[in-house]
Amino acid sequence: MLRKIIKIDEEKCNGCGACASACHEGAIEMVNGKAKLTKEHYCDGLGDCLPACPVDAISFEIREAPAYDENAVNEAKAKKNTLPCGCPGTNSKSIKREACDIPIQQVNSSQLSQWPVQIKLVPINAPYFDGAKLLVAADCTAVAYGNFHNEFIRNHITLIGCPKLDEVDYTEKLSAIIKNNDIKSVTVVRMEVPCCGGIENAVKRALISSGKFIPWQVVTISTDGKILD
Repeated sequence: MLRKIIKIDEEKCNGCGACASACHEGAIEMVNGKAKLTKEHYCDGLGDCLPACPVDAISFEIREAPAYDENAVNEAKAKKNTLPCGCPGTNSKSIKREACDIPIQQVNSSQLSQWPVQIKLVPINAPYFDGAKLLVAADCTAVAYGNFHNEFIRNHITLIGCPKLDEVDYTEKLSAIIKNNDIKSVTVVRMEVPCCGGIENAVKRALISSGKFIPWQVVTISTDGKILD
């Protein structure tokens, strides 16, 4: 059928993987260091991946393509959220965890690995930033989402803040952290409320300002404690 679908310019693609993380349907994969639309029937043509690309390598085109198959997408998500041992996994779009080998005492305890955690207080050149997977979270998310420690904090360096109550733009601080350290990835966890857009936008501006191409993704938590697609 003739329909709107994304197009990836391989020459522009820098292999950062941001689009693959942003694609809720799993239509994009990284192949030999380049983003590829590997499952055309998974692409809904809405373009959630477009704003994630830092080099404008993704655009829309209208061409012959298989129809969007929502059932196939949902089945793939269900399989992805079941861990190899058969245990139920996280319902996050793209947050994976090695859950079945987590000792029980770890599941029931804090996964925090550093202090302080407030964006305003954390030092820019702390040694724990070296090679870190960075978690930047709105502080309400840890209260709203019950399994926050195991699904988000675990194996991450955690920074929290509230753009509404702090009344500060985190862009400059986050940009300095990213510029001056070897950050491997950035995960933003925010609430669905509009004011939480401030923390997402600050991370986006910081990544652009840093001049680095780092994989990043945004996970949104609803006010009733669920991960939104």
